[in-house]
Amino acid sequence: MTPRQTSTESDQLGRSTWTEVANAVLSPVVLAVPLGSCEQHGPHLPLDTDTQIALAISHGLAAALPGVLVAPPITISASGEHRGFAGTLSIGASALEVVLIELVRSADWSAGVVFINGHGGNVVAVDNALALLRSEGRRVLSWWPDIVGGDAHAGRSETSLMMAIASSSVRHSAVEPGRSEPIRDLLPALRVQGVRAVSPNGVLGDPRGATAREGAEILRACVLDVVAQVSAWITT
Repeated sequence: MTPRQTSTESDQLGRSTWTEVANAVLSPVVLAVPLGSCEQHGPHLPLDTDTQIALAISHGLAAALPGVLVAPPITISASGEHRGFAGTLSIGASALEVVLIELVRSADWSAGVVFINGHGGNVVAVDNALALLRSEGRRVLSWWPDIVGGDAHAGRSETSLMMAIASSSVRHSAVEPGRSEPIRDLLPALRVQGVRAVSPNGVLGDPRGATAREGAEILRACVLDVVAQVSAWITT
């Protein structure tokens, strides 16, 4: 299977009418919500990197499973750890949690909601929102990529993904390494002081050597994984 990286009219909720959604032949509809961010990704990747990756995976899911609609992405989320870098926007984890709860409550017309999360800083808000929503009896699932050997932020794996998804948005001449120690070694300082104090250029990893081919392989693995998880969830 080759994952679709760009959207089509047929899988986008925002391009549909309410009657088309209500009368969908392939029902019940599952809503995939791409959860991105607007935050620094080093000097070589755009601020919407997480959003673009989450969108590409969401459209890959919709291409593989009938009845999946892709919602407009959440593009500003919990990015407080990237404060101090120009361009970063954040609403914080508490506000994001409320947004996710109300979004799912508003989607009771669907058979369930799947959050395709592209940003690690969102995980706490997602987990808290899911706990409450499930206690209310709502069908909701979250997915977060588990990239074998992947680095933490704006390194080789994310750069490769962006080369495969939107190569023209990568500033190839600005690619440079950042801090490449294991993220567990950097976390204490990162949590207290933020990314800027740990890595002045914002990179946690080494993007040199990233390729579009590697990115396509990572994207394919991500889509296969989310398809397997959503397929199992639908049947439970």
